[in-house]
Amino acid sequence: MQNLGVMFQNFKDNYLTWMSDWNIDISVTDIVEMLIIAFVFYYILKWLKDTRAWMLLRGILLILLFVLVAAIFQMNTILWVAEKTVNVIIIAIVVIFQPEMRKALEELGRKNFVSSVFSFDFSKENGEKFSERTIGELVKACYEMGKVKTGALIVVEDEVGLMEYERTGIELDSIVSCQLLINIFEKNTPLHDGAIIVRGDRVAAATCYLPLSDSMELSKDLGTRHRAAVGISEVSDSLTIVVSEETGKVSLAVGGQLYRNIDPDFLRNKLKFLQNSNIEPKRFQILRRRLQNAKKADKTGDK
Repeated sequence: MQNLGVMFQNFKDNYLTWMSDWNIDISVTDIVEMLIIAFVFYYILKWLKDTRAWMLLRGILLILLFVLVAAIFQMNTILWVAEKTVNVIIIAIVVIFQPEMRKALEELGRKNFVSSVFSFDFSKENGEKFSERTIGELVKACYEMGKVKTGALIVVEDEVGLMEYERTGIELDSIVSCQLLINIFEKNTPLHDGAIIVRGDRVAAATCYLPLSDSMELSKDLGTRHRAAVGISEVSDSLTIVVSEETGKVSLAVGGQLYRNIDPDFLRNKLKFLQNSNIEPKRFQILRRRLQNAKKADKTGDK
């Protein structure tokens, strides 16, 4: 503790000397204020990234870039239109994303800031979104249900959060397994109607309602289940698996595209691509392992 106090005093003296040399007048209050603003800004961006508002933000940035170009080239008419519509756009954003904003405020009230800021999760060493076991269980369940023509609709969440649609169903929070999926979609059971949402290695909710696609390119012989799968893939980056109740064929919807009558290898490869789409760079994996080993060494030393 004594060495720590000396280090802090040296840092403080060096900081004050540096500030006086550059004639910069920044108080401790200013530093705390900047940290608070940075934290709030980070929390807002993190919330945006976990919702569909992230896509809206990218669209707004594109419009702002267009307005900036108009300002550089003195396009007065475009600037006048932008000035008159900015207030309307802000109100429209608040109205459209009212459910997401309300949920964010609720989470803000429940959040433990100390644990959220200083938490280090080493449980997923390789940064995968879900395990190989989950992939195997999903593939096995889909083709087992296809053999007996049991209809199914399974949404695998990616980066864009699906809490808006999760709230329309029944919360489960159960580990993904072949038996569970087959039981959920068994005909005449309470949870068979609607979609299930898979988040990581768990089934987050069942009987969820999804938006239907308005695409005219979809075949007329496709039912509501397939249109819902394409619809959710149009508004999010999720991967949706469909098992047809009429034919028993398995289809896959991703990025607004529907891949029909796919085989198990195709489905497995798509799931593996989604699983590894956010793997950390190698140097961060090494750092994570070193921190984990140091943590284990500390525990061993304590014993």
